[in-house]
Amino acid sequence: MGALFGTDGARGVANTELDCQTAFRLGQAAVAFMGSTVVLGKDTRLSGDMLEAAVEAGVMSLGGTVLSAGIIPTPAVALITRQMHADAGIVISASHNPPEYNGIKFFDGQGYKLPVEREKQIEEYVLSGGADASDLVPGDEVGIVVPIQDAAERYVNHAVEAIREQGISFAGWKIALDAGHGASSGTTVQALERLGADVTLINDDFNGTDINVECGSTHLGPVKELVARIGADLGVAHDGDADRVMLVDAEGNELDGDVIEAVCAVDVKERGLLSGNTAVSTVMCNLGFRKAMREHGISVELTQVGDRHVLECMREGGYAIGGEQSGHMIFLDYNSTGDGMMTACLFIAACVRAGKTAAEAAKVMTRCPQVLKNVPVANKDALADNTAIADAVAAAREDMGDDGQVLVRASGTEPLIRVMVEAQDIERAQETADAIAAVVERELA
Repeated sequence: MGALFGTDGARGVANTELDCQTAFRLGQAAVAFMGSTVVLGKDTRLSGDMLEAAVEAGVMSLGGTVLSAGIIPTPAVALITRQMHADAGIVISASHNPPEYNGIKFFDGQGYKLPVEREKQIEEYVLSGGADASDLVPGDEVGIVVPIQDAAERYVNHAVEAIREQGISFAGWKIALDAGHGASSGTTVQALERLGADVTLINDDFNGTDINVECGSTHLGPVKELVARIGADLGVAHDGDADRVMLVDAEGNELDGDVIEAVCAVDVKERGLLSGNTAVSTVMCNLGFRKAMREHGISVELTQVGDRHVLECMREGGYAIGGEQSGHMIFLDYNSTGDGMMTACLFIAACVRAGKTAAEAAKVMTRCPQVLKNVPVANKDALADNTAIADAVAAAREDMGDDGQVLVRASGTEPLIRVMVEAQDIERAQETADAIAAVVERELA
């Protein structure tokens, strides 16, 4: 096994790249490095039960207690870990990846993802074999599993109360909701309905092999069709573990993380509550987002791709709003990690407060055309040392100047090189992206 952790925990094809032995050792690592009480949740993948059992066994082998939240969104685990004063939280999920994948990611006792240094320590521990025999507790001292009976209610209630405290009701809003056959099946609908919305829910069932398949935040066709069919004011779509959300307005337009962040940042600024007068995003954000923030007097801090980098910047700078174009939004006033349900609620609240439809609110920014190409490769790590690709990127950047941007990076979760090009017109963006992608394919496929 090579490196264990990517941009969002350990992830791979379940039972091959991510096996039970690794999961067991990761459970041990939670106790060894963070403490004896661990909140554990999972999404709806078929392999979830298998990996859950292995993680639980690892925790209990060192005398730890597992507080089991069952099937529940990732942000709920972060919240509950904090609320219950647990030492750590673990989520078994591969987020937006296909059903055959799974993953294991950690939260500390405050619900924050672990710093890279701590992940490296855990990685070394796991790859070296986990706990020594001398560390294992005797049979009469092994740990136990304790179900959290009100896990979903804790999470839903947290969001509902946050919106009610703003004096906001969603009455009159008709919502189309796609749960993506994932962990949000029983949570987001409850929050929206308790806040007064009329919700039509799809893809809330699951069989373990349908999570993220042609649905959810990465496949907006089903929610777009539902918006049109029922005349919804807004479509809401989650990925498998609901740490992300993508929206669709009544006209069928996609509202990605850039638009969502722009709407929410302006709303919070107008209420005089935008800490540091700053919104945090990544180098992947649209040029239109940066322009919109400038027009509203809001500074923008840009980070590397990945929510851990966004969060790190937010915590260091004391900022409360950050996000990614993918719909991974962090609102530190409400949760310690990306939270798709809370993001959807805050977006609707901003629209209600402004007396605008989603389409009207989204006009706060105008997107520059952007093309994203995912190129499958044999070795994504070879990107760093490839001069041909570097030369192609440099030439494109020089040619576009201030009228566009080019970003080429290795995916943190899949064997892909992502090529993103932004320009003043779609034709130029497409042409440039195609040219760079061809070089990547030639060099690394």
